[in-house]
Amino acid sequence: MGSSRQLKILMVHNRYRSVGGEDTSTDSQIALLRAAGHEVVVLEERNERIFELGKLRTATRSVWSTESHGKVDKVLEDGQFDVMHVQNFFPLFSPSIYYAAHRNRVPVVQSLRNFRILCPEAMLYRDGAVCTDCVGKTVAWPSVVHECYRESAAGTAVVAGMSAGHRLLGTWKRRVAHYVTASEITRDIYVRGGWDRDQIDVIPNFVYPDPGAGEGNGGYALYAGRLAPPKGIDALIEAWRVGGIDYPLKIAGTGPLLPDVIDAVAANPLIEYLGVVDGDAVADLMGHATLVVAPTRGIETFGRVVAEAMSRGTPAIVANHGGLSEIVTDGVDGYHFAAGDAGALAERVQLLLSDDERLAAMRVAARREFLARFAGERVLGRWVDLYGRLAGLSSR
Repeated sequence: MGSSRQLKILMVHNRYRSVGGEDTSTDSQIALLRAAGHEVVVLEERNERIFELGKLRTATRSVWSTESHGKVDKVLEDGQFDVMHVQNFFPLFSPSIYYAAHRNRVPVVQSLRNFRILCPEAMLYRDGAVCTDCVGKTVAWPSVVHECYRESAAGTAVVAGMSAGHRLLGTWKRRVAHYVTASEITRDIYVRGGWDRDQIDVIPNFVYPDPGAGEGNGGYALYAGRLAPPKGIDALIEAWRVGGIDYPLKIAGTGPLLPDVIDAVAANPLIEYLGVVDGDAVADLMGHATLVVAPTRGIETFGRVVAEAMSRGTPAIVANHGGLSEIVTDGVDGYHFAAGDAGALAERVQLLLSDDERLAAMRVAARREFLARFAGERVLGRWVDLYGRLAGLSSR
C-alpha cells in the first residue's frame, strides 16, 4: 500500500502548554512517517508564546495571522511539498495558513482532533454534561451567552467569530482538501455541523512505537490525563469515595481541578496523586496497572489514553459516549459506564476486579484489539494513500 515514491509533507501544529493527546498523536505520526522513509518538515507554534503576544494580539491572530500566512507561504514556496497536514491551527497559526497553501497549490489535510470549529469549548461540554447547542449554527451564539471558552464572553465571541467568519468565506470547504478524524462519531457530528461526509475520512489514532504488553501486576487502577471538568475527574473521585472500592487509585496529570484531587488524596488513603508524568513513565504505569479509567463527561474525538492502555494489554473502563465507546468493546476488552454516573463507574470497577479469569481474558483481548486496529503499522498505509491521492500520485 501507499505511494510508489517518498512523500514530502509539511506538518503544522500548535502545541498546548501542557502536553496532551493531540501533541502525542502528532509526534507519533511524524515518527511513523519518517521511519517509513517519508520526508516530514515540522512547523510549530507553542502556546507559551501567548504570554509574549498578550491576549488581545493572540485573539486577533486566531482569526487571521499575517505572520503565520507569510511563514507558511515561504516554507511552501521554497520546497516541493506534496501535502500540508495541519494538526492544530488554534490559536496562533489561524486559518490564514490554508490560503498560503492554496497560493502554492499544495493540498491541505486538516485533522479534526477536537470540536473547536463547531464548539468554542472544543469538547461539546457545558455545566457537567454534553452540550450540542452550537452544532449546526453558523454563529455559535449559545457559547457566547454561556461564556464557554475560558469563562469569558469576549474570548468565546472571538473563537465563535473565527469559525463563523471562515464558514462565510468558504474557508472550511474550499481551502481544505480533506479532513481526517479518529472516530465515526466525530465525523457524524461534523456532518451535522454542515461538513460533507465524503470530505472526512476516519483514521484512528495509533501508538508508535509499540511498547509491548505489560505485566498488569501493579495492583492499582490508573487515571492519566488533564484534571479538568470535561474529563470527568469528579465522577472518578466520587466513585472511590462512595462506591465501596477497596483498591488503590493512582492519578497522573494536572489542571484546574488539582485542588479537588489533593483533597481526595487527603480524605482517602487509597488515592495517590503522582503529579505530571512524562510519556514513558505513563506507559510504564499503564503496563503495571490492573485497569485504566477514562471517565470523560465531554465528547472525546478518540481517547488516546485508552489506546495506549490497550497497547500494554490493560483493559479500560470508559464513559459510554464519544470516541471512547468506539475503542472499547463493552464486556470484551473493558467496560462502558454512563458518563458522569459515579455509582455506575464504581460498579464496573468492582465487576472487573471480582473475577481474575475475566480480567485475564480482557488483558488478552485488549492487546489483540490494539494490534488489529491501533498499531502504527496498521494505520500507516491509510495516511500515505490519502496523502498520495491528494497530491495526484498513484496510490498503488
